[in-house]
Amino acid sequence: MTATATAPAPALPQAMPGRGVMIGYFAMVLGMFMAILDIQIVSSSLSEIQAGLSASADEISWVQTSYLIAEVIMIPFSGYLSRLLSTRVVFVASAFSFTLASIGCAFSNSLESMIIMRALQGFLGGAMIPTVFATVYLIFPRQRLASATVVIGLVATLAPTIGPTLGGYLTQLMSWHWLFLINVVPGAIVCLLVWNFMDIDKPDYSLLQGFDYLGLGAMAVFLGSLEYVIEEGPRHDWLSDAAIRNFAIACAIGGLLFFWRTLTHANPVVDLKAFRNRNFATGCLFSLTIGVGLYGLVYLLPLYLARVRGLNSLQIGEIMFVTGAAQFLLAPVAGMLARRFDPRPVLAFGFTLLAASTWSMTRLTADWQFDELLLPQIMRGAALMFCIVPINVIALGTLPPHELKNASGLYNLTRNLGGAFGLAAINTAMIDRTALHWNRLVDWINPGRWEVQQYIDTTGAQLAERLQGDDMMLAAKLLGSKVQQQANVMAFADCFFLLTLLFAAAAIAVAFAKRPMPPPGDAAPGGGH
Repeated sequence: MTATATAPAPALPQAMPGRGVMIGYFAMVLGMFMAILDIQIVSSSLSEIQAGLSASADEISWVQTSYLIAEVIMIPFSGYLSRLLSTRVVFVASAFSFTLASIGCAFSNSLESMIIMRALQGFLGGAMIPTVFATVYLIFPRQRLASATVVIGLVATLAPTIGPTLGGYLTQLMSWHWLFLINVVPGAIVCLLVWNFMDIDKPDYSLLQGFDYLGLGAMAVFLGSLEYVIEEGPRHDWLSDAAIRNFAIACAIGGLLFFWRTLTHANPVVDLKAFRNRNFATGCLFSLTIGVGLYGLVYLLPLYLARVRGLNSLQIGEIMFVTGAAQFLLAPVAGMLARRFDPRPVLAFGFTLLAASTWSMTRLTADWQFDELLLPQIMRGAALMFCIVPINVIALGTLPPHELKNASGLYNLTRNLGGAFGLAAINTAMIDRTALHWNRLVDWINPGRWEVQQYIDTTGAQLAERLQGDDMMLAAKLLGSKVQQQANVMAFADCFFLLTLLFAAAAIAVAFAKRPMPPPGDAAPGGGH
């Protein structure tokens, strides 16, 4: 039995799915939420995991990096697996193995075992994310797609936002082990419900004939090496590090081999033909951009709150909660706009609002607290929802049914790569701009200047009343730390400015996008009756 004989019938539904399919669909969304959440849930608790595993500060970053590298390999491959084994089998296998790997992470007693379990968790669970995106377009009628994509859009943007918050609470209230154990009960429920209610397509075992093992290996080398270079490059001064150079060479060779096999093999593991669709190619470009904003901002603001404000994970989570609340409250509005109007103006508004949010952060000072961050975070939460729903419609809403599973993997890959590129660019900019501002500011704290000497004398006298030691030296160190703090703040403001330029450019680029048109005989995407 082939996919072409069975897939089109469920892929072009004319009515809403039944109750059982809806139960299975929401269970799949829960599984996707777990997979995306686990990307960021450890970010606020790395120091506790480091202590528990007796790892060094440099080594502990692999707890997150190993997950990302493994996941980015599985995401584009998931489309092939879904066509081969069916949506139900692939998703349940992914959710089940993800849950087992989560248990393995919780009981890891060494850094090596944790890295292996996290890699398995990312690789085995990575299929859940694109499978959900493809399933939406296979079970919902076109006129209901905007409403349906609001749910997965909310999950895709909300999970990374609340990940650090939830992780901080779990670690503080219980222990870091619960960052992973929290997946066990939901994982079991997801497996049970999806297996019983989501039999929506049939496997196509003919795809095993002529399987491109070389293409799969080349893809793994290409994407895995690319993710490693992007993640580790800023910390090791890029190509000046031997390991980064070696992985960059492996990435280039793997990429050339992968694209050659993909374009010439009769049955490639990842089919790039979907990029011939202008809407899909444009949507992937916007998805790459929103990945920068989604993961970059979730990283940048907590970094400021920890490094400059000195807040702990719980305090940071309470501030970051505003963005998640705004996303949740405005999701229905974003869905209504995408359903009733051309998605391009909605997307342009979303990117403009996101640019306005980051622009307001360029006035950042070392004293900003909850009140100053409230409006920018509300704007960011709203903007993410106004972006992600139209992007889904533009990218996936007009593809023929037989291309959806494969295209969904490519689409989700671009968002993850966008996040990786964004984090690398932010880290590099922070290092370079902090050094630049320090070198400029340090000229102003020359001890020969009268103002500097007066500060040191006054501060030293105040310290002498409370501390013992070299009061002048302590005062000079205090002044140096204040200057370092200001250099950090200015570097943060520069990063927000660069993001503003990116989002403003994306808003302008929407004008060059083609209005999404449905396949012949189908209802207009985002349109009503």
